[in-house]
Amino acid sequence: MKDNRPAAAPEEKTPEIDRVIEKYDVESRFRKYLPNTVWGRLVAAVAICMSVFHLWLASVGVLPEISARAFHLSFILVLIFLLYPAGLSSRLDRPSTGDLLLVFGSIAVTGYLLWRYTGLMGGGTLPNNIDYFFAVLACLLVLEGGRRSIGPILPCLALVFVAYAYLGKYIPGDLGHTGYSIPRMLEVFYLSLDGIYGVAIGVSTTFIFLFILFGAFLGQTGMSRFINEISMAAAGRSPGGPAKVAVVASGLMGTISGSAVANVVTTGAFTIPLMKSVGYRPHFAGATEAVASTGGQIMPPVMGAAAFIMAEILNVPYRDIMFAALIPALLFYLACYAGVHLEAVKTGLRGLTQEELPNVRQVLLERGHMVLPLLLIVYLLVQGFTPTFAAFYGIVATVLTSYLRPATRLNLRGLLAALENGARGAIPVVIACAVVGFIVGVSALTGFGLKLGDIIVSMAGGNLFLTLVLAAIACLILGMGMPTTAVYIVAATMAAPALVRLGIEPIAAHLFTFYFGVLSAITPPVALAAFAGAGIAGADPNRVGFTAVRLGIAAFIVPFMFVYAPQLVMQQGTAIQIFGAAVTASIGVIGLGAACARYLLKPLTWPETLFLGAGALALIKPGLYTDIVGVGVFALIYLRQRVGIRSEMKKGFATKSGKLPSSS
Repeated sequence: MKDNRPAAAPEEKTPEIDRVIEKYDVESRFRKYLPNTVWGRLVAAVAICMSVFHLWLASVGVLPEISARAFHLSFILVLIFLLYPAGLSSRLDRPSTGDLLLVFGSIAVTGYLLWRYTGLMGGGTLPNNIDYFFAVLACLLVLEGGRRSIGPILPCLALVFVAYAYLGKYIPGDLGHTGYSIPRMLEVFYLSLDGIYGVAIGVSTTFIFLFILFGAFLGQTGMSRFINEISMAAAGRSPGGPAKVAVVASGLMGTISGSAVANVVTTGAFTIPLMKSVGYRPHFAGATEAVASTGGQIMPPVMGAAAFIMAEILNVPYRDIMFAALIPALLFYLACYAGVHLEAVKTGLRGLTQEELPNVRQVLLERGHMVLPLLLIVYLLVQGFTPTFAAFYGIVATVLTSYLRPATRLNLRGLLAALENGARGAIPVVIACAVVGFIVGVSALTGFGLKLGDIIVSMAGGNLFLTLVLAAIACLILGMGMPTTAVYIVAATMAAPALVRLGIEPIAAHLFTFYFGVLSAITPPVALAAFAGAGIAGADPNRVGFTAVRLGIAAFIVPFMFVYAPQLVMQQGTAIQIFGAAVTASIGVIGLGAACARYLLKPLTWPETLFLGAGALALIKPGLYTDIVGVGVFALIYLRQRVGIRSEMKKGFATKSGKLPSSS
C-alpha cells in the first residue's frame, strides 16, 4: 500500500524551528543538556519524580493541602534553576554555583514551611524573624524563577502590586487604603493559602499538571501527527486546503494543549510550508496558523490552564465551564475557517491533490485508537467526575491504548520521556500561578478588584457596552507578553467584578476576560503567537500580526455576543433558544468575515461591504428586530450575488454558443 504521508513527522523539530521558538517564546530558552550527562540525568530524574509524585497524589496519595502545593512548587523551582540560565552570558553546559544555591534555597523554603506551618496555623506561636527570612527567600525565588522562565513582565507587575499594598496610604482617591507592613504581606505571601501557595497553585497542583502530563503522554504516541494527517484528509482537497488543515488541526490540538505559541510551532511547522506551497502569501500563512492556534486555548475539553482556575474561582464544576465555552469556541473556529475559505476563493488558490493527501485508512489504523483516551476524558467530565479523576484515568487509558498498535506503543523509554516532558511542559504554567499569587494576595488584602470595578463602571457611566470595551482593552494590554493563565487571573481580579456588577452572568463575565486574554496573543504590538508564525513563515512579524487581527476580527466580536446573549454560553434559555442564538451568531460571524475580506460569493462592492458589516454587528445584541435586520441584510446580499453570478454564467454561455441572452 502506498504511503502518501509527509516525509517528516510534525514532532520532529528542525534547528530553524527551534530558533523560532526560542526567539518568540521565553519559556523555550532553557539549557539543552545531553541525556547522558550528569546534569541531563539530574533534570530527567527531578522531572520524572515530579510526575510520579502527582500520579501518586491523584491516585492513592493523601497530603495536607499546603504540603501538596509546597512540593509542587518546589519541584518546579528546582527545574527552573537547573534549566534556565540567569542571563544571556550564563553558561549553557551546566548550572552555575549561583544556580545550585538557588536550587538548595528552593528545597529549604519548602522544608521550613512544612516544618513550621502546622504550629503557626494552630495559633500556638507568632511568626519570628527566621520565618520572615524564609518568607523573603521564597518570594525572591518565585520572582526570579518567573523572570527566568516566563520573562520579566509578570514579576514586575507583581512587584507593582506589592508596592501598591505598601504605599496605599499615599495613594489618593478610591484606590487608596491604609497600607500594609512588609511583615504582614510576607505572612500572606508565604505563611498562608492566599499568596504564592494560593488558589492558582492549588488548581495547578490538582488539575492543571495532570492535564499537561496527559498531553505529554498523547504526544509521545504521535498524536500530533495523527491530528495533522486526519485534518489533511478532512479539509485538504477544498480550495486553499492547507489553510483549512491549519484551522482544523489547531482546533484539534487545542483539545489536548493549552498554549498558543506551542500550538503554532507544533502544527505550523507542518501547515505553514503547505500553505505557501499552494500560493498563500507568507504573512497570511503565518497569520492563519497564529489565529487557529490561539483558539486552541478556548477549545474544550482541555482548555488553557486558566479554565480550571476559572472553575475554582466561580466554585462551579469544570464541566460547566466546558459546556459554556463550547459554542463560543465553535464560533471562533467558524470565523477563522470562513476567513481562510474566502481568501482562498477570492485569490483562486487550489487545494491539495489526491496524491498529496495521506491515506486515511492507514492513518486511522495506525493511530486512530489514540482518540479513545480523549473521549474517555470528555465522558468522565460530562458525567461529573472531577478533572483530577478524569485526567488520571485518561493517562492510564493512554498507556493501555498505546499497546494496541506498534506505531503508538509506549516502551519504558517512551514512558520515561512522557513523564519528563510533562513536568518540563508544566514549568511556565506553574511558575505563572505562583507569581500571580502576589497579585491575588494583594487584592485580597486591599479589596483592589472591587475598587477597580467601581472605577471602571463609573468611567463607563454604567453603560454596559462601554464597560465591555474598557474591560476588553485592559485584558489585551495585560496580555502583552504574559502567559494566558496569568492574564486571566489578573483580569478576573480587575475587570470581571465590574462586569458582574452590571448584571452579566458570572461565567459569561469570566469567559469574556479569558477570551481577550487569549486574543492578546495575536494582537500587536506584542503578539507572541503571530510572531512565532511569522518566524516559521519568513514574514514580517507586524504584518502577520495585523493580518491575524483582520482574519480573526469576527473572533473579537464573539465575546460581546455571548455577553448580550447568555444562551451562547448555555446560561439561559431553552434548547431551541440556544440553537437560535447559535444560528444568528454564526450568520453574524460569517457576515463580518466576508465584509472584512470584501468577498462573499464574489467581490463585494463598497455599499455591500458596509451594509454586510453593519448587519453582522446588528446580530451582536439579540432581539427580534436586530435579528431580522442582520439576517435580512445577509440574505439580501447573498441572493443578490447569487443572482448576479447566474446572470453572468448565462451571458457567458450565450456568448460561447453564439446567441444573445434573451431580453426577457
